Amino acid sequence: MWPPDESALVRAQRELAEATAEPWAPRRAPLLGGCWVCFPRGLTGPGGGGDPVWAAAVTMRAGRILDERVVSGATRAPYVPGLLALRMGEAMEEAVRGLAVTPDVLLLDATARDHPRGAGLALHLGAVLGLPSVGVTHRPLLAAGAWPGDERGATAPLRLGGTTVACWLRTRTGARPLVVHPGWRVDLDTAVGLVLDSSLGRRTPEPLRQARHRARLARG
Repeated sequence: MWPPDESALVRAQRELAEATAEPWAPRRAPLLGGCWVCFPRGLTGPGGGGDPVWAAAVTMRAGRILDERVVSGATRAPYVPGLLALRMGEAMEEAVRGLAVTPDVLLLDATARDHPRGAGLALHLGAVLGLPSVGVTHRPLLAAGAWPGDERGATAPLRLGGTTVACWLRTRTGARPLVVHPGWRVDLDTAVGLVLDSSLGRRTPEPLRQARHRARLARG
């Protein structure tokens, strides 16, 4: 059950930030999941409660899609930094739970420890689903740090209050780096390896790219 309002979500995030769980040890060639949410074309501003939403989830192994699921619905809240779970958490959970082939680890477009209360949606959704999770975003939310080198695989730490909470990762030589956020049960080195291995020569990891494509197709 997702928190019903902002105050309940803030409490839940603070509890999650303090929670501990056994670290995940990836097996060889794990099942990689990706989940993506999109909104109507032309939507401007933060949007609001009741906006149409499409969420897609995929399960992949070695670059091949094993299962996919797309759901549609409506948001419960506008976009507010740090409160993303109120807007799209339920839709993402529904899409991932609808997969007949459950991934070993889930990639999504959200932060984790780089968050005002240390528990962004990449961490929150993983905990709700009981799945190891990794966030992949275009920019940090609060953390700061210099860009990495230009070569593929180069990293540079992103720190918040003196603590490394994420890192820049160059997934393709010369392309703008992405931010990798270790989420539920996943450490930073493991998160970086998963994102790099699943990029397949592209800037965006393939599970996220495929989920994004399916969400946009459903939206039309």
